[in-house]
Amino acid sequence: MTEEKKLLLTELEGYIEEKDAEQARQFLAQLQYADIAEILEELASEEQQLWVLSLLDDETAALVLNEVDTELGLKLLGQLNQQKASDILEEMPFDDAADLLGELPDSEQTHYLNLLEKEDRTEVEELLTYPADTAGGIMTTEYVSVMEDFTAEEAIATLRKIAPDAETIYYVFVVNTHNQLVGVISLRELIVAAPTTLIRDVMHRKVVSVPVDMDQEEVARIVSKYNFLAVPVIDDQQHLLGIVTVDDVIDVIHEEVTEDIFRLAGAPGEEEDEEDTSVWKIATSLKARLPWLFVTMLGGLVSGQILSHFSDQINAVVALAFFIPLLTGMGGNVGTQSSTVTVRGIATGQIKGKGAWKIVCREALVGLMIGLVLGVFVGVVASWWQDKPMLGLVVGLAMAGNMLTAAAMGAFVPLTFRKLGIDPAVASAPFISTAIDITGLLIYSTLATLLIVYLL
Repeated sequence: MTEEKKLLLTELEGYIEEKDAEQARQFLAQLQYADIAEILEELASEEQQLWVLSLLDDETAALVLNEVDTELGLKLLGQLNQQKASDILEEMPFDDAADLLGELPDSEQTHYLNLLEKEDRTEVEELLTYPADTAGGIMTTEYVSVMEDFTAEEAIATLRKIAPDAETIYYVFVVNTHNQLVGVISLRELIVAAPTTLIRDVMHRKVVSVPVDMDQEEVARIVSKYNFLAVPVIDDQQHLLGIVTVDDVIDVIHEEVTEDIFRLAGAPGEEEDEEDTSVWKIATSLKARLPWLFVTMLGGLVSGQILSHFSDQINAVVALAFFIPLLTGMGGNVGTQSSTVTVRGIATGQIKGKGAWKIVCREALVGLMIGLVLGVFVGVVASWWQDKPMLGLVVGLAMAGNMLTAAAMGAFVPLTFRKLGIDPAVASAPFISTAIDITGLLIYSTLATLLIVYLL
Protein backbone atom coordinates (compact mmCIF):
# COMPACT_ATOMS: atom_id res chain seq x y z
CA MET A 1 0.00 0.00 0.00
CA THR A 2 1.33 3.45 -0.94
CA GLU A 3 1.87 6.22 1.58
CA GLU A 4 -1.13 8.08 0.15
CA LYS A 5 -3.37 5.05 0.72
CA LYS A 6 -2.01 4.65 4.25
CA LEU A 7 -3.00 8.24 5.02
CA LEU A 8 -6.49 7.62 3.61
CA LEU A 9 -6.79 4.45 5.69
CA THR A 10 -5.76 6.32 8.85
CA GLU A 11 -8.32 9.05 8.17
CA LEU A 12 -11.10 6.53 7.60
CA GLU A 13 -10.14 4.61 10.75
CA GLY A 14 -10.56 7.87 12.66
CA TYR A 15 -14.14 8.26 11.40
CA ILE A 16 -14.83 4.61 12.23
CA GLU A 17 -13.53 5.01 15.78
CA GLU A 18 -15.72 8.09 16.29
CA LYS A 19 -18.67 6.40 14.52
CA ASP A 20 -19.00 9.58 12.43
CA ALA A 21 -21.09 8.17 9.59
CA GLU A 22 -21.68 11.50 7.86
CA GLN A 23 -18.00 12.45 7.67
CA ALA A 24 -17.09 8.92 6.60
CA ARG A 25 -19.74 9.00 3.87
CA GLN A 26 -18.45 12.32 2.53
CA PHE A 27 -14.88 10.99 2.68
CA LEU A 28 -15.77 7.83 0.74
CA ALA A 29 -17.70 9.82 -1.86
CA GLN A 30 -14.43 11.48 -2.92
CA LEU A 31 -12.66 8.16 -3.60
CA GLN A 32 -12.68 5.85 -6.61
CA TYR A 33 -14.34 2.51 -5.94
CA ALA A 34 -11.04 0.67 -6.57
CA ASP A 35 -9.38 2.77 -3.84
CA ILE A 36 -12.25 2.06 -1.45
CA ALA A 37 -11.81 -1.67 -2.12
CA GLU A 38 -8.08 -1.48 -1.39
CA ILE A 39 -8.67 0.41 1.86
CA LEU A 40 -11.53 -1.90 2.84
CA GLU A 41 -9.22 -4.92 2.65
CA GLU A 42 -6.81 -3.25 5.07
CA LEU A 43 -9.35 -2.54 7.82
CA ALA A 44 -8.67 -4.41 11.04
CA SER A 45 -11.98 -6.19 11.51
CA GLU A 46 -14.96 -7.50 9.60
CA GLU A 47 -17.17 -5.27 11.74
CA GLN A 48 -15.37 -2.18 10.45
CA GLN A 49 -15.59 -3.43 6.87
CA LEU A 50 -19.34 -4.00 7.15
CA TRP A 51 -19.84 -0.54 8.69
CA VAL A 52 -18.03 1.09 5.78
CA LEU A 53 -19.91 -1.02 3.24
CA SER A 54 -23.22 0.04 4.77
CA LEU A 55 -22.38 3.70 4.07
CA LEU A 56 -22.03 3.13 0.33
CA ASP A 57 -24.88 3.36 -2.13
CA ASP A 58 -25.82 0.06 -3.75
CA GLU A 59 -24.08 0.76 -7.06
CA THR A 60 -20.77 1.73 -5.43
CA ALA A 61 -21.00 -1.20 -3.01
CA ALA A 62 -21.44 -3.56 -5.96
CA LEU A 63 -18.35 -2.13 -7.68
CA VAL A 64 -16.32 -2.34 -4.46
CA LEU A 65 -17.31 -5.97 -3.77
CA ASN A 66 -16.26 -6.85 -7.30
CA GLU A 67 -12.80 -5.36 -6.67
CA VAL A 68 -11.99 -6.90 -3.29
CA ASP A 69 -10.67 -10.42 -2.83
CA THR A 70 -13.44 -12.87 -3.82
CA GLU A 71 -13.37 -14.66 -0.47
CA LEU A 72 -13.74 -11.38 1.42
CA GLY A 73 -16.47 -10.18 -0.96
CA LEU A 74 -18.53 -13.31 -0.39
CA LYS A 75 -17.98 -13.14 3.37
CA LEU A 76 -19.18 -9.52 3.55
CA LEU A 77 -22.12 -10.23 1.26
CA GLY A 78 -23.15 -13.07 3.55
CA GLN A 79 -23.12 -10.77 6.61
CA LEU A 80 -25.44 -8.19 5.06
CA ASN A 81 -29.16 -8.33 5.62
CA GLN A 82 -31.11 -10.00 2.82
CA GLN A 83 -32.52 -6.78 1.37
CA LYS A 84 -29.14 -5.03 1.22
CA ALA A 85 -27.48 -8.11 -0.33
CA SER A 86 -30.28 -8.30 -2.91
CA ASP A 87 -29.96 -4.61 -3.80
CA ILE A 88 -26.20 -4.89 -4.25
CA LEU A 89 -26.45 -8.00 -6.43
CA GLU A 90 -29.07 -6.28 -8.57
CA GLU A 91 -26.60 -3.45 -9.24
CA MET A 92 -23.82 -5.81 -10.31
CA PRO A 93 -23.29 -6.47 -14.02
CA PHE A 94 -24.44 -9.99 -14.78
CA ASP A 95 -20.93 -11.25 -15.53
CA ASP A 96 -19.54 -9.86 -12.27
CA ALA A 97 -22.39 -11.41 -10.29
CA ALA A 98 -21.77 -14.75 -12.03
CA ASP A 99 -18.04 -14.55 -11.27
CA LEU A 100 -18.73 -13.85 -7.61
CA LEU A 101 -21.41 -16.49 -7.12
CA GLY A 102 -19.46 -19.01 -9.19
CA GLU A 103 -17.09 -19.42 -6.24
CA LEU A 104 -19.90 -20.72 -4.02
CA PRO A 105 -21.29 -24.25 -3.60
CA ASP A 106 -24.52 -24.91 -5.51
CA SER A 107 -26.71 -24.63 -2.39
CA GLU A 108 -25.35 -21.16 -1.54
CA GLN A 109 -25.54 -20.08 -5.18
CA THR A 110 -29.25 -20.91 -5.17
CA HIS A 111 -29.76 -18.79 -2.05
CA TYR A 112 -28.24 -15.69 -3.63
CA LEU A 113 -29.79 -16.29 -7.04
CA ASN A 114 -33.20 -16.30 -5.39
CA LEU A 115 -32.51 -12.76 -4.18
CA LEU A 116 -32.45 -11.55 -7.79
CA GLU A 117 -35.43 -10.64 -9.93
CA LYS A 118 -36.53 -13.46 -12.22
CA GLU A 119 -35.14 -11.94 -15.43
CA ASP A 120 -31.80 -11.11 -13.85
CA ARG A 121 -31.60 -14.54 -12.21
CA THR A 122 -32.06 -16.21 -15.59
CA GLU A 123 -29.21 -14.17 -17.10
CA VAL A 124 -26.81 -14.97 -14.24
CA GLU A 125 -27.77 -18.67 -14.22
CA GLU A 126 -27.03 -18.87 -17.93
CA LEU A 127 -23.58 -17.34 -17.45
CA LEU A 128 -22.84 -19.80 -14.65
CA THR A 129 -23.27 -22.70 -17.07
CA TYR A 130 -20.14 -21.75 -19.04
CA PRO A 131 -16.64 -22.82 -17.92
CA ALA A 132 -14.98 -19.95 -16.07
CA ASP A 133 -11.92 -19.82 -18.34
CA THR A 134 -13.80 -19.53 -21.65
CA ALA A 135 -15.31 -16.66 -23.61
CA GLY A 136 -18.72 -17.64 -22.24
CA GLY A 137 -17.39 -17.55 -18.70
CA ILE A 138 -16.10 -13.98 -18.94
CA MET A 139 -18.71 -12.45 -21.28
CA THR A 140 -21.54 -10.16 -20.29
CA THR A 141 -25.04 -10.26 -21.75
CA GLU A 142 -25.52 -6.52 -21.20
CA TYR A 143 -24.74 -5.15 -24.63
CA VAL A 144 -26.39 -3.02 -27.33
CA SER A 145 -27.77 -4.70 -30.44
CA VAL A 146 -30.19 -3.51 -33.14
CA MET A 147 -31.91 -5.14 -36.11
CA GLU A 148 -30.31 -4.76 -39.52
CA ASP A 149 -33.52 -3.29 -41.01
CA PHE A 150 -33.66 -0.48 -38.44
CA THR A 151 -33.07 3.08 -39.54
CA ALA A 152 -30.38 5.11 -37.80
CA GLU A 153 -33.12 7.04 -35.99
CA GLU A 154 -34.73 3.82 -34.70
CA ALA A 155 -31.34 2.48 -33.64
CA ILE A 156 -30.59 5.64 -31.62
CA ALA A 157 -34.01 5.40 -29.97
CA THR A 158 -33.20 1.78 -29.01
CA LEU A 159 -29.81 2.86 -27.75
CA ARG A 160 -31.40 5.44 -25.43
CA LYS A 161 -33.58 2.74 -23.88
CA ILE A 162 -30.98 0.05 -23.24
CA ALA A 163 -27.74 2.05 -22.93
CA PRO A 164 -28.07 2.65 -19.15
CA ASP A 165 -27.81 -1.10 -18.51
CA ALA A 166 -25.15 -1.87 -21.12
CA GLU A 167 -21.47 -2.31 -20.21
CA THR A 168 -20.36 -0.41 -23.30
CA ILE A 169 -22.21 1.57 -25.96
CA TYR A 170 -19.29 2.36 -28.25
CA TYR A 171 -20.07 -0.67 -30.41
CA VAL A 172 -23.60 -1.38 -31.59
CA PHE A 173 -23.93 -4.95 -32.82
CA VAL A 174 -26.32 -5.74 -35.63
CA VAL A 175 -28.43 -8.91 -35.75
CA ASN A 176 -31.03 -10.40 -38.06
CA THR A 177 -34.46 -11.75 -37.14
CA HIS A 178 -32.83 -14.97 -35.84
CA ASN A 179 -30.49 -13.02 -33.51
CA GLN A 180 -27.51 -13.96 -35.67
CA LEU A 181 -24.61 -11.51 -35.73
CA VAL A 182 -24.44 -9.88 -39.16
CA GLY A 183 -22.57 -6.64 -38.57
CA VAL A 184 -21.34 -3.91 -36.27
CA ILE A 185 -21.46 -0.12 -36.28
CA SER A 186 -19.67 2.33 -34.03
CA LEU A 187 -21.51 4.91 -31.97
CA ARG A 188 -19.88 7.70 -34.00
CA GLU A 189 -21.00 6.19 -37.31
CA LEU A 190 -24.52 5.79 -35.96
CA ILE A 191 -24.74 9.40 -34.78
CA VAL A 192 -23.49 10.93 -38.05
CA ALA A 193 -25.69 8.72 -40.26
CA ALA A 194 -28.79 10.32 -41.76
CA PRO A 195 -31.90 9.46 -39.69
CA THR A 196 -33.52 7.48 -42.51
CA THR A 197 -30.41 5.47 -43.38
CA LEU A 198 -30.83 1.72 -42.94
CA ILE A 199 -28.35 0.11 -40.57
CA ARG A 200 -27.58 -2.64 -43.09
CA ASP A 201 -26.32 0.03 -45.49
CA VAL A 202 -23.73 1.51 -43.13
CA MET A 203 -22.75 -1.40 -40.89
CA HIS A 204 -19.47 -3.31 -41.17
CA ARG A 205 -20.21 -6.84 -42.29
CA LYS A 206 -16.79 -8.35 -41.50
CA VAL A 207 -17.05 -8.70 -37.75
CA VAL A 208 -14.30 -10.22 -35.64
CA SER A 209 -16.03 -12.48 -33.13
CA VAL A 210 -15.08 -15.34 -30.80
CA PRO A 211 -16.82 -18.68 -30.19
CA VAL A 212 -18.39 -19.14 -26.79
CA ASP A 213 -16.03 -22.01 -25.91
CA MET A 214 -12.79 -20.22 -26.86
CA ASP A 215 -10.15 -20.14 -24.11
CA GLN A 216 -10.06 -16.80 -22.31
CA GLU A 217 -6.36 -16.34 -23.05
CA GLU A 218 -7.03 -16.55 -26.79
CA VAL A 219 -9.90 -14.07 -26.39
CA ALA A 220 -7.54 -11.66 -24.63
CA ARG A 221 -5.04 -12.06 -27.45
CA ILE A 222 -7.65 -11.17 -30.07
CA VAL A 223 -8.86 -8.09 -28.17
CA SER A 224 -5.25 -6.98 -27.74
CA LYS A 225 -4.39 -7.63 -31.40
CA TYR A 226 -7.24 -5.50 -32.76
CA ASN A 227 -7.32 -2.94 -29.92
CA PHE A 228 -11.02 -3.58 -29.34
CA LEU A 229 -13.05 -2.20 -26.48
CA ALA A 230 -15.28 -5.27 -26.77
CA VAL A 231 -15.59 -8.39 -28.90
CA PRO A 232 -18.85 -10.28 -29.59
CA VAL A 233 -19.32 -13.89 -28.48
CA ILE A 234 -21.28 -16.27 -30.73
CA ASP A 235 -22.35 -19.92 -30.81
CA ASP A 236 -22.02 -22.42 -33.66
CA GLN A 237 -25.05 -20.94 -35.43
CA GLN A 238 -23.69 -17.37 -35.28
CA HIS A 239 -26.22 -16.37 -32.61
CA LEU A 240 -25.02 -13.37 -30.60
CA LEU A 241 -24.71 -14.50 -26.97
CA GLY A 242 -22.81 -11.64 -25.35
CA ILE A 243 -19.66 -9.55 -25.45
CA VAL A 244 -16.28 -9.62 -23.72
CA THR A 245 -15.20 -6.12 -22.70
CA VAL A 246 -11.67 -4.83 -22.35
CA ASP A 247 -11.88 -4.59 -18.53
CA ASP A 248 -12.55 -8.33 -18.39
CA VAL A 249 -9.62 -8.90 -20.73
CA ILE A 250 -7.33 -6.99 -18.36
CA ASP A 251 -8.47 -9.28 -15.55
CA VAL A 252 -7.76 -12.31 -17.74
CA ILE A 253 -4.25 -11.07 -18.56
CA HIS A 254 -3.56 -10.54 -14.86
CA GLU A 255 -4.90 -13.98 -14.04
CA GLU A 256 -2.94 -15.72 -16.80
CA VAL A 257 0.29 -13.92 -15.94
CA THR A 258 -0.13 -14.88 -12.27
CA GLU A 259 -0.78 -18.48 -13.27
CA ASP A 260 2.28 -18.55 -15.53
CA ILE A 261 4.48 -17.08 -12.82
CA PHE A 262 3.43 -19.87 -10.44
CA ARG A 263 4.07 -22.44 -13.13
CA LEU A 264 7.47 -21.01 -13.93
CA ALA A 265 8.21 -21.54 -10.26
CA GLY A 266 7.05 -25.14 -10.47
CA ALA A 267 3.81 -24.60 -8.54
CA PRO A 268 1.12 -24.56 -11.26
CA GLY A 269 -2.19 -23.03 -10.34
CA GLU A 270 -1.13 -22.25 -6.80
CA GLU A 271 -2.35 -18.95 -5.42
CA GLU A 272 -2.76 -18.98 -1.70
CA ASP A 273 -3.13 -16.72 1.29
CA GLU A 274 0.27 -16.45 2.95
CA GLU A 275 -1.37 -16.33 6.37
CA ASP A 276 -3.61 -19.35 5.80
CA THR A 277 -2.01 -22.33 7.58
CA SER A 278 -5.00 -24.68 7.49
CA VAL A 279 -4.28 -28.36 6.90
CA TRP A 280 -6.23 -28.22 3.64
CA LYS A 281 -4.20 -25.29 2.31
CA ILE A 282 -0.94 -26.97 3.32
CA ALA A 283 -2.02 -30.22 1.65
CA THR A 284 -3.02 -28.35 -1.52
CA SER A 285 0.33 -26.58 -1.56
CA LEU A 286 2.22 -29.86 -1.22
CA LYS A 287 0.15 -31.45 -3.97
CA ALA A 288 1.00 -28.57 -6.31
CA ARG A 289 4.71 -28.40 -5.52
CA LEU A 290 5.90 -31.94 -4.83
CA PRO A 291 5.58 -33.43 -8.35
CA TRP A 292 7.82 -30.72 -9.82
CA LEU A 293 10.27 -30.95 -6.95
CA PHE A 294 10.48 -34.72 -7.47
CA VAL A 295 11.45 -34.08 -11.11
CA THR A 296 14.21 -31.75 -9.97
CA MET A 297 15.33 -34.21 -7.29
CA LEU A 298 15.55 -37.07 -9.79
CA GLY A 299 17.57 -34.84 -12.07
CA GLY A 300 19.89 -34.09 -9.17
CA LEU A 301 20.36 -37.82 -8.54
CA VAL A 302 21.26 -38.32 -12.20
CA SER A 303 23.74 -35.45 -11.94
CA GLY A 304 25.22 -37.07 -8.85
CA GLN A 305 25.60 -40.34 -10.75
CA ILE A 306 27.46 -38.53 -13.51
CA LEU A 307 29.76 -36.91 -10.95
CA SER A 308 30.45 -40.30 -9.37
CA HIS A 309 31.77 -41.58 -12.72
CA PHE A 310 33.74 -38.33 -13.00
CA SER A 311 35.36 -38.81 -9.58
CA ASP A 312 38.59 -40.36 -10.90
CA GLN A 313 39.28 -37.35 -13.09
CA ILE A 314 38.46 -34.97 -10.22
CA ASN A 315 40.73 -36.89 -7.86
CA ALA A 316 43.50 -36.71 -10.43
CA VAL A 317 42.96 -33.01 -11.17
CA VAL A 318 41.17 -31.41 -8.20
CA ALA A 319 40.94 -28.08 -10.04
CA LEU A 320 38.28 -29.62 -12.32
CA ALA A 321 35.81 -29.44 -9.42
CA PHE A 322 36.33 -25.69 -9.01
CA PHE A 323 34.44 -24.90 -12.23
CA ILE A 324 31.43 -27.21 -11.89
CA PRO A 325 29.22 -24.61 -10.09
CA LEU A 326 30.17 -21.99 -12.69
CA LEU A 327 29.26 -24.20 -15.65
CA THR A 328 25.95 -25.45 -14.24
CA GLY A 329 24.95 -22.00 -12.97
CA MET A 330 25.67 -20.24 -16.26
CA GLY A 331 23.88 -22.98 -18.18
CA GLY A 332 20.80 -22.55 -16.01
CA ASN A 333 20.77 -18.79 -16.56
CA VAL A 334 21.06 -19.05 -20.34
CA GLY A 335 18.41 -21.78 -20.47
CA THR A 336 16.03 -19.68 -18.39
CA GLN A 337 16.55 -16.67 -20.65
CA SER A 338 15.92 -18.76 -23.75
CA SER A 339 12.81 -20.44 -22.32
CA THR A 340 11.41 -17.09 -21.16
CA VAL A 341 11.73 -15.65 -24.67
CA THR A 342 10.14 -18.77 -26.16
CA VAL A 343 7.26 -19.03 -23.69
CA ARG A 344 6.47 -15.35 -24.15
CA GLY A 345 6.49 -15.77 -27.93
CA ILE A 346 4.08 -18.69 -27.64
CA ALA A 347 1.82 -16.78 -25.23
CA THR A 348 1.63 -13.69 -27.45
CA GLY A 349 1.12 -15.71 -30.64
CA GLN A 350 4.38 -14.52 -32.20
CA ILE A 351 5.68 -18.10 -32.35
CA LYS A 352 3.44 -20.47 -34.28
CA GLY A 353 3.41 -23.00 -37.09
CA LYS A 354 6.40 -24.75 -38.60
CA GLY A 355 8.46 -21.60 -38.34
CA ALA A 356 8.51 -22.13 -34.59
CA TRP A 357 11.42 -24.54 -34.92
CA LYS A 358 13.53 -21.79 -36.42
CA ILE A 359 13.46 -20.40 -32.90
CA VAL A 360 15.47 -23.40 -31.67
CA CYS A 361 18.14 -22.76 -34.31
CA ARG A 362 18.18 -19.05 -33.53
CA GLU A 363 18.50 -19.60 -29.79
CA ALA A 364 21.17 -22.26 -30.32
CA LEU A 365 23.16 -19.80 -32.43
CA VAL A 366 22.75 -17.11 -29.75
CA GLY A 367 23.89 -19.66 -27.14
CA LEU A 368 26.93 -20.58 -29.22
CA MET A 369 27.96 -16.95 -29.62
CA ILE A 370 27.52 -16.33 -25.89
CA GLY A 371 29.41 -19.54 -25.16
CA LEU A 372 32.35 -18.58 -27.36
CA VAL A 373 32.69 -15.18 -25.67
CA LEU A 374 32.35 -16.53 -22.14
CA GLY A 375 34.35 -19.66 -22.99
CA VAL A 376 37.37 -17.63 -24.09
CA PHE A 377 37.12 -15.47 -20.98
CA VAL A 378 36.76 -18.29 -18.45
CA GLY A 379 39.36 -20.37 -20.31
CA VAL A 380 41.93 -17.60 -19.96
CA VAL A 381 41.07 -17.14 -16.28
CA ALA A 382 41.30 -20.90 -15.60
CA SER A 383 44.67 -21.13 -17.40
CA TRP A 384 46.09 -18.21 -15.43
CA TRP A 385 44.58 -19.26 -12.08
CA GLN A 386 45.73 -22.91 -12.17
CA ASP A 387 48.69 -22.33 -14.49
CA LYS A 388 47.36 -25.09 -16.76
CA PRO A 389 46.55 -24.02 -20.35
CA MET A 390 44.93 -27.38 -21.11
CA LEU A 391 42.57 -26.97 -18.13
CA GLY A 392 41.59 -23.58 -19.54
CA LEU A 393 40.86 -25.23 -22.90
CA VAL A 394 38.68 -27.91 -21.27
CA VAL A 395 36.72 -25.36 -19.20
CA GLY A 396 36.36 -22.97 -22.17
CA LEU A 397 35.10 -25.68 -24.52
CA ALA A 398 32.73 -26.99 -21.84
CA MET A 399 31.38 -23.47 -21.33
CA ALA A 400 30.77 -23.02 -25.08
CA GLY A 401 29.11 -26.44 -25.37
CA ASN A 402 27.01 -25.86 -22.26
CA MET A 403 25.76 -22.46 -23.48
CA LEU A 404 24.86 -23.97 -26.87
CA THR A 405 22.86 -26.88 -25.44
CA ALA A 406 21.27 -24.73 -22.70
CA ALA A 407 19.95 -22.15 -25.17
CA ALA A 408 18.71 -24.83 -27.56
CA MET A 409 17.08 -26.76 -24.71
CA GLY A 410 15.43 -23.60 -23.39
CA ALA A 411 13.66 -23.14 -26.72
CA PHE A 412 13.13 -26.81 -27.62
CA VAL A 413 11.38 -27.96 -24.44
CA PRO A 414 8.57 -25.33 -24.41
CA LEU A 415 7.90 -25.92 -28.11
CA THR A 416 7.75 -29.67 -27.53
CA PHE A 417 5.42 -29.21 -24.58
CA ARG A 418 3.11 -27.07 -26.68
CA LYS A 419 3.00 -29.71 -29.41
CA LEU A 420 2.10 -32.34 -26.80
CA GLY A 421 -0.73 -30.15 -25.52
CA ILE A 422 1.04 -29.29 -22.25
CA ASP A 423 1.24 -25.69 -21.02
CA PRO A 424 4.80 -24.55 -21.97
CA ALA A 425 5.06 -22.44 -18.81
CA VAL A 426 5.51 -25.58 -16.72
CA ALA A 427 8.70 -26.48 -18.56
CA SER A 428 11.11 -23.83 -17.33
CA ALA A 429 11.91 -24.58 -13.71
CA PRO A 430 11.82 -28.38 -13.29
CA PHE A 431 12.61 -29.73 -16.73
CA ILE A 432 14.92 -27.24 -18.39
CA SER A 433 17.19 -26.51 -15.42
CA THR A 434 17.50 -30.23 -14.61
CA ALA A 435 18.21 -31.20 -18.21
CA ILE A 436 20.81 -28.44 -18.55
CA ASP A 437 22.62 -29.56 -15.39
CA ILE A 438 22.81 -33.11 -16.73
CA THR A 439 23.97 -32.18 -20.23
CA GLY A 440 26.45 -29.64 -18.86
CA LEU A 441 28.06 -32.23 -16.60
CA LEU A 442 28.15 -34.77 -19.43
CA ILE A 443 29.95 -32.31 -21.71
CA TYR A 444 32.43 -31.33 -19.02
CA SER A 445 33.16 -34.89 -17.87
CA THR A 446 33.51 -36.14 -21.45
CA LEU A 447 36.01 -33.43 -22.36
CA ALA A 448 37.98 -33.96 -19.15
CA THR A 449 38.06 -37.74 -19.71
CA LEU A 450 39.28 -37.40 -23.29
CA LEU A 451 41.98 -34.86 -22.38
CA ILE A 452 42.92 -36.14 -18.91
CA VAL A 453 46.42 -37.17 -20.01
CA TYR A 454 47.13 -33.54 -20.89
CA LEU A 455 45.81 -32.26 -17.56
CA LEU A 456 48.06 -34.30 -15.27
